[in-house]
Amino acid sequence: MNEPAKVTEENMRIILALISSALIFGSSAWAQDPAADFPNKPIKIIVSVPAGGGVDTVTRIVADGLQKRLGQPVVVENRAGAAGNIAGEFVFTSEPDGYTLMASQPAPITINPMLYKKMNFDPTQFEPVAIMTTIANVLLVRKDFPAKDAKEFIAYVKANPGKVNYASQGIGTTSHLTAALFEKVIGSKLVHVPYKGTSPALNDIVASHVDMIFMELAAAIKLHQGGLARILAVATDKRIANLPDIPTLDEVGVKSFESGTWNAIAAPPKTPAAIVAKLNKAVNEVLKSPEVLAHFSKVNLHAAGGSPAEAKAFIKKETVVWGKVIKEANVPAH
Repeated sequence: MNEPAKVTEENMRIILALISSALIFGSSAWAQDPAADFPNKPIKIIVSVPAGGGVDTVTRIVADGLQKRLGQPVVVENRAGAAGNIAGEFVFTSEPDGYTLMASQPAPITINPMLYKKMNFDPTQFEPVAIMTTIANVLLVRKDFPAKDAKEFIAYVKANPGKVNYASQGIGTTSHLTAALFEKVIGSKLVHVPYKGTSPALNDIVASHVDMIFMELAAAIKLHQGGLARILAVATDKRIANLPDIPTLDEVGVKSFESGTWNAIAAPPKTPAAIVAKLNKAVNEVLKSPEVLAHFSKVNLHAAGGSPAEAKAFIKKETVVWGKVIKEANVPAH
């Protein structure tokens, strides 16, 4: 009967050396291309607003397309509150491996550092993946507001300072800052009623609990067309094709007044560039797909896309734009 082979000290050294080499080789290979087998498990996209808002709708459309292209589940999770800071902090402190991303409106990425005295993360350190969509803001009022058109509305606000209130998606959101600039430009006073996201704000517009809101076109046009609220003006440089009878604010005397919003997708700081590039490629493919373009067209969304570098430059530019608005409108920090 043969005796079992003995593992000598020399053999053990050889085995350990081989294991060590394999580990080093594997680690080196990952370092050279961390995106080689990415993704190999589900991806989670954290949305900074409640379900039903504009960025939530966009993210769910994009997530569905990503799932088909990346071959892994893409789960959308809403973490609303603090004008997006709750979602921002969660993603900022997540593992930088591409499996936790943030879908966001401008506030937590560009605006909040100028409005919040204390933040637990630095938005400039995020790794932008892409700008998903851009969209114009419009002046939306409750259906029974006494003014019939934009000129009458402005005259009413001027004649009743402090008696007209406006909803926003939260402090520091574009709906808040646009209204703050609007009241400064027309020289009257509005009362701010901040909400936690788009859906609750619009619910109270429909219920006539608040008077007005500057809202993204995609969400506002459904209410306008359904007779649940009225769009009085658009904050663009020219009229919108789907609303040919609605004037721009410039036309009714609020000169050069333009406002829009956008939705971006970003990864935690120090996410490898190769993973960001792979995600960016997939997002751009989704945004260019006929089914998504058709879907966006129905809800008046403009697909943006572009490279991570372009997204970063766009966000930097938007930070300057909204910083100017905050200064001009004298919006206080919190």
